[in-house]
Amino acid sequence: MKTAGLAGLAVAGLLAACAGAPRPPLDADAPRHGYLSDEAKADLAAGVAPRPVAGSLEDMADHAASERMRALDGGERWLLATLHAEVRPPLGQQSFDCALGVRFGAEPTPKLDALMTRVLLDANDVAERVKAANPRLRPIGEDRERRACQTIDAAARSSDSYPSGTAAVAAAYGETLSALAPDHADAVRASANQIALSRVVCAMHYPSDVTGGEAVGRVVMSRLVADPAYQADLLAAKAEIDAARARNQTSPACAAERSAYRVPLP
Repeated sequence: MKTAGLAGLAVAGLLAACAGAPRPPLDADAPRHGYLSDEAKADLAAGVAPRPVAGSLEDMADHAASERMRALDGGERWLLATLHAEVRPPLGQQSFDCALGVRFGAEPTPKLDALMTRVLLDANDVAERVKAANPRLRPIGEDRERRACQTIDAAARSSDSYPSGTAAVAAAYGETLSALAPDHADAVRASANQIALSRVVCAMHYPSDVTGGEAVGRVVMSRLVADPAYQADLLAAKAEIDAARARNQTSPACAAERSAYRVPLP
């Protein structure tokens, strides 16, 4: 199960994912607010480094790296990137199935879904605040004929690129799931980084957008770990994670994922 497995799953990813944030949670009953106050999020956003200066060496390196990614268009790693485009619970945590040795979706995980939704809202909101101060077109915005890895409209194609909200959410997810399954922390954080890199693979972001997004995710988590409500929800979700691991089920997509990760990034 290699490219065929990814291709089948990618259809759902292309249909479900839509660029531009914030997006409403998939579950109508999901939380609509994160853990952090507006003041806390504004403070965190103010501390994030700005985007590379247009025309700088870093900016030119970003564009060159994005151009190299065209070689992956339509291949295994690109198809995996289409799946990574959907980070909203409950689908979003399925990108961590293989790292955790579980099969999310086999049984409902409402407490984990609520926890991850609130983490997403905080990480994405801080990323959006940074974007507002750092206008930068996405690769698919600069080249409007370039294929996107998800359903996208004209407004989303023209939306800002720095920092990557998906990378911010992935990094925050990685820290949260590492706290829930510390014995799998290295694998979980590696998966979070691959989700972030997928945004470069499929031309939604430049490398520095992803690096900036991951920094946002980590700084959000540095604040959340001291939040009593977050810690209470983390404890409540632990039972669901433990139950998922105890079922000893694995995702049929893991072989395809391993194959895709072996594809070197150009």
